[in-house]
Amino acid sequence: MATTLAPESNPVLSNEEVLRYSRHLIMPEVGMHGQQKLKAARVLCVGTGGLGSPLALYLAAAGVGTLGLVDFDVVDFTNLQRQIIHHTSDVGRPKLESAKEKIAAINPFVNVKTFNTKLTSENALQIFADFDIIVDGTDNFPTRFLVNDACVFTGKPNVYGSIFRFEGQASVFAAKDGPCYRCLYPEPPPPGLVPSCAEGGVLGILPGLVGLIQATEAIKLILGTGQPLIGRLLLVDALGMKFRELKLRKNPDCVVCGNHPTVTKLIDYEEFCGLRGQETPVNQSGTPEISVEELKQKLDAKEDIFILDVREPHEYQICNLNGYLIPLNDLPKRVSELDPAKEMVVHCRSGVRSGRAVAFLRQAGFTKATNLAGGILAWADRVDPKVPKY
Repeated sequence: MATTLAPESNPVLSNEEVLRYSRHLIMPEVGMHGQQKLKAARVLCVGTGGLGSPLALYLAAAGVGTLGLVDFDVVDFTNLQRQIIHHTSDVGRPKLESAKEKIAAINPFVNVKTFNTKLTSENALQIFADFDIIVDGTDNFPTRFLVNDACVFTGKPNVYGSIFRFEGQASVFAAKDGPCYRCLYPEPPPPGLVPSCAEGGVLGILPGLVGLIQATEAIKLILGTGQPLIGRLLLVDALGMKFRELKLRKNPDCVVCGNHPTVTKLIDYEEFCGLRGQETPVNQSGTPEISVEELKQKLDAKEDIFILDVREPHEYQICNLNGYLIPLNDLPKRVSELDPAKEMVVHCRSGVRSGRAVAFLRQAGFTKATNLAGGILAWADRVDPKVPKY
């Protein structure tokens, strides 16, 4: 059954808007009344990255009257493979500036409200208050749980999407009588168990596919037509080009939306997801580190240092430091290949996986194992700019 969001008013469409949206107006499911609903609608996009790019572009083109954008990042070269709202010339610019510019070029009738900030427990409820629908285009668990809880507390539907490599998910959470994100995932996964897109990669087209599903769901909610993904989780397998659907039920024992909720206000979601304090350098948390400059000095001095690369083989082909390759997941069963008596520097792409590898090796008796802070990215930035970054 469709969910209808009643607009505050039925704004008049100008002659130019009638022409612009004519392919909507001749559809009985949309028509003039539906297009007026779209113009009156207020949709907040959390994130203007992979999912947020197609979301913002298509919602703007469809005539959603007010689009809110929450982001605090800047455009990076690595974004351009999938974040289609940003162009090469935008590298280094705030994503909000880039996105607002493209939306204005597509549809000057859209009112864009930007929030150049990280979404937090302190500002989420205030930001959500002025919008009808929240579309979650984030890529981390703390913000997903934050968006979910804030949607439950404010009574806003949460149009959810997530992506990884060749797979994606989409649903509509926190709608009336429907399940919320916590009904599906009561607890976050252990830190480090699920790699980020920066570590595991993502097919550049996939966020476009999932983001358009989210945009479609948002428009259906505005129009009050069709069957939204309420109580349904759509699973996308782009490699096999297969779509599956799982039925979801509202959990009466859910700690947020259940019959007797125990979480009644926004919490510290970094701590909830076990990430509080991970922003600190690894060496401050007990794992020894070496800087790329120090490693360069040791190599130039011909010191006997064993370099262990714990990335994947396909990453090694992109660039390497001529280290000995043992992927992190293979390390426990191949640790016998290593000599605990040698001074060892372990590296990965950014220093996260190698930090875990050093912690494991130290427990296994490799007391001379040290993590390369910043990984091969830091090496490319500060030692050898000829090394390609990815």
